[in-house]
Amino acid sequence: MIYLLVPDSDMLATNFSALLASSVHDIKNSLQELKMVHSQIEGILKEQKPTELKQLNFEANRMNNSLMQLLTLYKIGISQCSPIIDEHYVTDMLEDVVEQLSTLTSLSNIQLITECSSNLVCYCDSVMISNALCTLVNNAQRYCLSKVLLSAKQEDDYVVFCIEDDGKGYPENFMSSDYQQLPRLDLATGNTGLGLFFAKTIARLHVKGDKRGFIETDNNSQLGGARFKLYLP
Repeated sequence: MIYLLVPDSDMLATNFSALLASSVHDIKNSLQELKMVHSQIEGILKEQKPTELKQLNFEANRMNNSLMQLLTLYKIGISQCSPIIDEHYVTDMLEDVVEQLSTLTSLSNIQLITECSSNLVCYCDSVMISNALCTLVNNAQRYCLSKVLLSAKQEDDYVVFCIEDDGKGYPENFMSSDYQQLPRLDLATGNTGLGLFFAKTIARLHVKGDKRGFIETDNNSQLGGARFKLYLP
């Protein structure tokens, strides 16, 4: 008689998560090699840089950001990641987002507008927040018609980051403040909801007194499309 040793579901889930995290690390290493080759090609071509080369660099950075989010979520899940809270000027954070997405903006002819008071400060993990904002502005640029507005302001005890576009708005399954689980993959658009889930998770790590960060989504953009709001205490 042959006996098969079948792992229990908890052990299988733990092993799979570790294997997935290891695979993500390997893919990130490959992406770094790809970016190095890209830089070498740019050096060879000098002034003759085709649009396709810019697109390649942007897509590599976008994949790298998604992988960073997956790794961060994994580390949060196993209690090996916590935010590094410090004081930051919000205008600097918004400028960083605009710089990271400048290639896409130039390639797609999308107008990215920023609005923020120069003296507004925020206590947060700027790397985590910037990563989340980059992903969500990127998504807004993909689904808008011509404009995306990235703004921030003080509302009572919160600094509120807002991303608005002039597109068709969020589908119904993304119109929720409860992102405890990833939304189902939208096969028509390929949208996974990872950006919203990541933003929700990161926001909740920011706590001050009895207040905790959170997000909201709706289709009340002043530009006519989707609106995302990230609240940090």
